Amino acid sequence: MWFKSVFHVLGVYLVTACMSVTGAMAQSDPLPSWNDGAPKQAIVDFVTAVTTEGGPDYVAPTDRIATFDNDGTLWSEQPMYVQLAFALDRIKQMAPDHPEWKDKEPYKSVLAGDLKGLAATGEKGVVELVAVTHAGMTSDEFTKIATDWIATAKHPKTGRLYTDMVYQPMLELVDYLHSNDFRVFIVSGGGIEFMRPWTEKVYGIPTERVVGSSIKTEYKVVDGKPVINRLPAVDFVDDKEGKPIGILGHIGKRPIAAFGNSDGDFQMLQWATSGDGKRFGLIVHHDDGDREVAYDRKSVFGKLDKALDEGPGLGWTIVSMKNDWKQVYPGQ
Repeated sequence: MWFKSVFHVLGVYLVTACMSVTGAMAQSDPLPSWNDGAPKQAIVDFVTAVTTEGGPDYVAPTDRIATFDNDGTLWSEQPMYVQLAFALDRIKQMAPDHPEWKDKEPYKSVLAGDLKGLAATGEKGVVELVAVTHAGMTSDEFTKIATDWIATAKHPKTGRLYTDMVYQPMLELVDYLHSNDFRVFIVSGGGIEFMRPWTEKVYGIPTERVVGSSIKTEYKVVDGKPVINRLPAVDFVDDKEGKPIGILGHIGKRPIAAFGNSDGDFQMLQWATSGDGKRFGLIVHHDDGDREVAYDRKSVFGKLDKALDEGPGLGWTIVSMKNDWKQVYPGQ
C-alpha cells in the first residue's frame, strides 16, 4: 500500500503548492484597490515595460521619475482646497487682534462664513489672505503652525482628518512605483512649505521631493541667529504652465510619468508624455457622487474640461473613480 501513501503525500503537496501559488498571486497584486480593467492594466504594462532590462522600453532607475499633483489627485479637494481651509482657520484665529477685518473684504466674508462673497473678491482676495496668514514669520515658525494644524484639522463634511481623506488607490500606485525604483515627486499648486511637513508621513514622499508654489523669502540674522523670513508676496505659482517650469527647476529632468486630475495639470502631463521613449499620463476623473464628489467641467476647484476632452487623443489614461476604484479612502 506504499503507493497509496505516496499518492496521498503527492496530492497533499500539489494542493499545498496550488494554494501557495494562488496566495502568492493574490498577494502580488500591486494595486488591490483598483478594479481589473484597462486603466489598471495600462499602469502595470507601463511599469513592466520600463523596468524590464533588455526590453525595448527599458528606462534606467535614475530616469524613472514620476510626478503627482496633490489636490484632487492624492487627496480630497472638495468643498475647497485644504490649504484654503488652513488660511480661513488662520484668519479666524487672528481676527481678535484685527477688529477692522469685520468690515473689510476679503476678511469680512471669511468671518461670516460667506464663501460666495470670498469668491467674489477674486484672485486678489485669495492672494491677500495667503499673504496675511502665511507670511510675517520665519520658515520654522510657519512649519510648526502648518504641522500643528494638519494634525487635528478635519474635513467639514466627513469629520475625518484631512490626512485620512487620501485616496487609497493612489497610495498603492505611489508604493508600486517606489517598489520599482521610481523617484516619485509631488508637483502641486499648493504651497511648498505647507505640504512639506506632512507628505512623508502621509504619502511616503520625502520633503525634498515636493514641488509647489512659494512666497518670497529673505535671509536675515536676528539676535545673532540666522533665519529665513517669509514675505507677503508671491514668488512662484506652480500651476498650469508653471508645473513644467517648477519640475525643471527643482528636479532637472523630464518625468516619464505624470498623474493629475484637472486642467491645472494639463501642461505637466503634456510635457511629460511628449518626451522620447515610453511615457505615461493619467487623469483621475471625479465621477463618483456616492463615495466622494462628482465634479469636472464646471467646478470651481479642480476643473476638468480640456484634459478630459483632449487626454485620450494624447494617449493619456482616464480613470473613472466610480468604475475603476474598489474603494476611495482607506478603511472605506
